[in-house]
Amino acid sequence: MAPSLRILVTGAGRGIGRSISEQLLGQGHRVALCARTRSDLESVGKGTDHLLIVSDVLSEGAPESAVAQVLTAWGGLDVLILNAGDGVSLPLDKTTDQVWDRMLALNVTAPFKFMRAAIPAMKAQNHGKIIVIASKAGLEGEPNVSAYTASKHAVVGLVRSAAVELKKYSIAVNAVCPDFVDTPMTLRSLEAAAERTGKSVEEVRRALESKLVGERFLTTKEVADAAIAFIGSDETGVIQLLEGGQ
Repeated sequence: MAPSLRILVTGAGRGIGRSISEQLLGQGHRVALCARTRSDLESVGKGTDHLLIVSDVLSEGAPESAVAQVLTAWGGLDVLILNAGDGVSLPLDKTTDQVWDRMLALNVTAPFKFMRAAIPAMKAQNHGKIIVIASKAGLEGEPNVSAYTASKHAVVGLVRSAAVELKKYSIAVNAVCPDFVDTPMTLRSLEAAAERTGKSVEEVRRALESKLVGERFLTTKEVADAAIAFIGSDETGVIQLLEGGQ
């Protein structure tokens, strides 16, 4: 059996982060689960070797505190999986400063701060894996999600730059860029589109799925599988597009 790794997952309570966390705990790893809602975290992997970190990643000092808790508990950090994020569906001219600022803060600034906090320990170990759950929106443009798309393009750029910089320390940095995933966030986007167009949520969903590769949304498990695969890989700087037909 492979040795147990020390892993921190953000956005661990729901959706993709929950799937990632449950798989890693099932494999016997020590997993620090970070999310805003304690009840969500408490329902993930009960009775296993894990650490609960109830934290809003947008709070001042939250990334640094989360990493420090892992280092105190386990003496190091082998894998950092940055999954916390959100999206808002609005036309460009209806996107407020508040929406714009929140998308950038959540989807690129928070991952940057987690990386910055974790890197000294990984350098001291001379190894580490950083995996970012980005989005297909980080590779191409779509209407009505300008703030989200800009933030995901930015975090993909961060991954690429960090991978080059950190390679000499044996720290790999990679990203998974999934197409639409069947999550509560996607449902909110469908509801916003339904309200905007006057169609039902199901009509919007079917119309969107018909345009996707494989004509379906990805499952959270498929994204989790792709992210976890990077733990056993020596590749770095990979930006993996993940679509339903793959």
